[in-house]
Formats: sequence, C-alpha cells, structure tokens
Amino acid sequence: MIRAIFDPIMNSSKNGLRHLPKIVRFQLMTVLATFWSMIFCVSAGIVAWLPEYVAVHVVLLLVGIFGTGWLFKSAQAKSVPLPAATEP
Repeated sequence: MIRAIFDPIMNSSKNGLRHLPKIVRFQLMTVLATFWSMIFCVSAGIVAWLPEYVAVHVVLLLVGIFGTGWLFKSAQAKSVPLPAATEP
C-alpha cells in the first residue's frame, strides 16, 4: 500500500515527469525536494513557536500539493514521450 502511494510521486520513471530526459527529471525532482523541505521546515517552526498559526501550515501544504501537481501536469503536456532505452 505504501509503495502504491510512493511510486506515482517519488519514482521519476512513473510520475508526471517520466516523459522528460533523465537529467531534466533529476533537476526537477531536486527542486521539488528543496521545495518540500522548505515547506516542512517553515511549518515545523510555525508549529513549534506559534501554535495559533497552524493554518499557515495547511496553506503551505496545499501550495506544495497543488504546485507539485501543476509541475507534473505541465511537464506531461509539454513533453514528447521518449523511446524506451535498453540498458546493457
């Protein structure tokens, strides 16, 4: 069950970036990793010091979810499927 949730998001050969070249997938996944790290760090800081601002945490999560979805959809719309590469 966890793998079914994990793969469509974190596996770049199965998510919305799968049609892009590997280097571009790597770069975009790195940007997304930084993006999500910042969201969670800011959210943890807000929750730890100012509990009344938990709503900001929810807003940051929604921005992250919709931002990631937008990136995957726009990558699919603008990319041309690459032929499957055979590895030695």
